[in-house]
Amino acid sequence: GPGLPALPDALRAMTHGALIGARGNSGTILSQMLRGLAEVLAVPREAAAEAAPEPGGRAGSERLRRALRRAGDAAYRAVAHPVEGTMLTVAAAAADAAERAGGGAAEVVRAAYEGARAALEETPEQLDVLGRAGVVDAGGCGLVTVLGALMEAVTGESPRPVGGGRDRPGRAPGPSAGQPAAAADSDATGVTGATGSTDAAAVGADAAAEPAVCTGEGPAYEVMYLLEAGDEAVETLRARLDPLGDSLVVVGGDGLWNVHVHVDDAGAAVEAGIEAGRPYRIRVTHFGPETQRAGQPPRAQRAVVMVVPGDGLAELSREAGATVVTVRPGEPPAAGELVEAIRRAHAREVVLLPNDTALRHTAAAAAEQARAEGIRVAVVPTRSPVQGIAALAVHEPERRFDEDVVAMTSAAGATRHAELAVAEHRSWTMAGVCQAGDVLGLIDGDVAVIGQDLATTAEAVLERMLAAGGEMVTLVLGAEAPDALADHLEDRVRQGHLAVDTVVHRGGQPSVPLIIGVE
Repeated sequence: GPGLPALPDALRAMTHGALIGARGNSGTILSQMLRGLAEVLAVPREAAAEAAPEPGGRAGSERLRRALRRAGDAAYRAVAHPVEGTMLTVAAAAADAAERAGGGAAEVVRAAYEGARAALEETPEQLDVLGRAGVVDAGGCGLVTVLGALMEAVTGESPRPVGGGRDRPGRAPGPSAGQPAAAADSDATGVTGATGSTDAAAVGADAAAEPAVCTGEGPAYEVMYLLEAGDEAVETLRARLDPLGDSLVVVGGDGLWNVHVHVDDAGAAVEAGIEAGRPYRIRVTHFGPETQRAGQPPRAQRAVVMVVPGDGLAELSREAGATVVTVRPGEPPAAGELVEAIRRAHAREVVLLPNDTALRHTAAAAAEQARAEGIRVAVVPTRSPVQGIAALAVHEPERRFDEDVVAMTSAAGATRHAELAVAEHRSWTMAGVCQAGDVLGLIDGDVAVIGQDLATTAEAVLERMLAAGGEMVTLVLGAEAPDALADHLEDRVRQGHLAVDTVVHRGGQPSVPLIIGVE
């Protein structure tokens, strides 16, 4: 009628709304089914008028059959590892019944509804966890409800209540998809693997289990986000996410996708999305929220988590009260390791110091995951351990959280950093060409000095940094650096810069002979 949107526009709007609003495993799959329907039904006005002159006509019924088949196929394609006894089975049964039905659109829709309903009642026989719990699949139950609404709109007939069918009276659906029970939602669609775990594992969980203990056997987190990315990037993303957990569903198209997966390392799942494109509306749900167990000490108000590259720095940071993540050359920590450290800190508020530019996204993903667990986390973007040391030095738990974070960020930002490294091969740098074995002096991440030995190069780097001013020099010696190097540099600072103090730490970092900080 006048003022109403055309059918193609309405279907496209419905598909888009379902995609961005999907929640849980089943909601994500349903959004892809609606997309499949729209691909067949959202035809141009002229084609629609010619193909389906009236709702009950033969052309209209044929389009409905094709649309329901396309929806069922789209559901299977969306899931990494399809499992029968789920809403996938129900969708396929609806399409099969529609294709067998004669008559017009009303008969097709009625047949699809009855076929889906019959398939739903069989799901407990197809999936053991449903059979043990005496329930039908929750996602399939939702799909039957949607088809029932479609039947009522087309025929005027009210569908029978779902969950209390004639063949199996009283059988009810398990928990809705996306709603955590003991460990996961009851919707098992898309779950497979050597462990045999399913999303429906929660249905069979012991209702009398101790509430402080998560009794499910599946992954601990549900991760969902919208993603702007191209088709090729999404295929790579599927391959990245598949080994991380189960219930992987990636739906959408035309540059916009909805990603759903159950994992233990939520940070890694978010990182994969960052590498694929632009993730947003990130939601991380912890199945079986932690509660304080008997005998467990109360949480501290605030803690600092610090990433450091050497045992000496780790000990120094612990003495200052930080929870430490020690890293080795070429082995950057995953987001899950940082999340575990945040948990170990056992505090309501945590300041995370990554101390490496390359860990920026990893730290952000870990903070996002920890926030989903109810921990207030701030990431101070420290780019070097000496910036972390400066930030830790001004940390005061008694201050308000925001004020403490600002003070630590300011201290880190006021600390210029440099490090010495040994060139592994001939290369072009900002300071010219270096040869294998040359000593490189990097200031704020860029090569500024090329030298032949540690002492001379370190002295040149230090002089450049102090030329811009400074009140304190911090020297962090690597595992192979001689103590005489620190003595030599201290003497040079004392002779040339009387007002500058020098602090020396034996950091023990294996691959960087010297780290320098100037505040």
